[in-house]
Amino acid sequence: MATVHQHALPRPLAEMQTRIEAEAASFGLDFFPTIFELVDADQLNAIAAYGGFPSRYPHWRFGMEYEQLSKGYKYGLQKIYELVINNDPCYAYLMRSNGLTDQKLVMAHVYGHNDFFKHNYWFSATNRKMMDEMANHGNRIRRYMDRFGVETVEDFIDVCLSIEDLIDIHSPFIRRREGHDKYRFGKPTEDDKPTVAAKFPAKSYMDPFVNPAGDPESEEEKPSKSPSANVDTPTRDVMLYVLERAPLKPWQADVLSMIRDESYYFAPQGQTKIMNEGWASYWHSTIMTQRTLAPEDLVDYCDHHSSTLATSPGRLNPYKLGIELFRDIERRWNKGQFGKEYEECEDAQQKRAWDTQTGLGREKIFEVRKIHNDVTFVDTFLTLEFCREHKLFSFGYEPSRERYEIESREFPKIKQRLLFSITNLGRPIIEVRDGNYKNRGELYLVHDFSGVELKLSYARDTLANLQKLWNRPVHIETVMEGKSTVISFDGSEHHIQQEGDKKASKKQTAEK
Repeated sequence: MATVHQHALPRPLAEMQTRIEAEAASFGLDFFPTIFELVDADQLNAIAAYGGFPSRYPHWRFGMEYEQLSKGYKYGLQKIYELVINNDPCYAYLMRSNGLTDQKLVMAHVYGHNDFFKHNYWFSATNRKMMDEMANHGNRIRRYMDRFGVETVEDFIDVCLSIEDLIDIHSPFIRRREGHDKYRFGKPTEDDKPTVAAKFPAKSYMDPFVNPAGDPESEEEKPSKSPSANVDTPTRDVMLYVLERAPLKPWQADVLSMIRDESYYFAPQGQTKIMNEGWASYWHSTIMTQRTLAPEDLVDYCDHHSSTLATSPGRLNPYKLGIELFRDIERRWNKGQFGKEYEECEDAQQKRAWDTQTGLGREKIFEVRKIHNDVTFVDTFLTLEFCREHKLFSFGYEPSRERYEIESREFPKIKQRLLFSITNLGRPIIEVRDGNYKNRGELYLVHDFSGVELKLSYARDTLANLQKLWNRPVHIETVMEGKSTVISFDGSEHHIQQEGDKKASKKQTAEK
């Protein structure tokens, strides 16, 4: 597979890339053309602050993230070893100050990620030209800042970012409603002339803004619609619902649509963190130890590889869990430790010695990396034997001792806690239930309490920002202290109404 070079690497690194790429391909990895960029630590921290993209829209949060990364590196608290982007071609960054051993390890790790990006089903709906798209988003938002003011646009971005997690991560693969053609043009007449003016291509929810019915100039500052429609069926894509029905100005709808597109681009990375890092770690380990590790590399490699897989109480290391699960799957399928006969065997000693020499391990892990995400990966392949071997426990925070302690050694509770922590990216599941609550144009949301609990402070702030978009009171139904509770914000005050209460209690007055 030929590699595209944007900026030529120094000869030793270029030769190293050619060799490692060939080794990765020889193991069956298939990847996008890979562009490695050599940057210094400060440049890498700046790119990492932008989420891996060298050009994005201007916003204070990127500067805050850069300061945190820079200070962490300066004081020796953290160091970015690899940064790779899901794009075609795939971009990855090498830190100039790293030694050759680290560069080898990073390159091998990157090819694992690249293969995963290309073939994992959950990335199949992502934009493979997101490097260009991010730059385009930045240019559009800068134009809005020039026209309407930096503070005005940045404040609106703050509001949009507070709901960036309120998307339906499964919607790219499930048809929730009737679809719309992305490119909607006027119908031709018999003499092949359009009966109406041709429209610019636009996504369905952006069509009223890209192709307004009236004079574009007169519509520039006018809110496009009023929030008065009910929800036929509950929807988890709160961002899309707000885009389609909230009284937003055209530039505001455009900004919100960009942030929503970016949320959907990043969502599969959150859905496959354990698998993606485990797959990349598996392959850098395999390529380094079997093909490219020189004697002089051994100590540095072992030091850095072990530090990457290190675990600590109360903390899940996705690199460690991922690589060990892939290794366990490969071992089990090589020995035939799967299927009805194996599962029904009740002799523990016989199961431990089970080996039919099927040799299907490598084929199986390639299949797993293609079709699973973290939830199905853990649910399908995390076994009681695996938990015992790797001493996995369920940890809970003990406030009285201010530390995490072992909460359970029981396998069902361990698995349930882990699955809860990764379902919906570990965030509360929230859906729109009514867009015309009490027939007053108010927005009513419902929190699915079966998973992650709703933090009251987060809920208040999010409701306040959502109200700025909806321009009418907003409510969310959840469970607090075992009771059904509705938290509301009317634009000036928060109210909490619990089941059985005669009236809502005023909890907080918004800052004006």
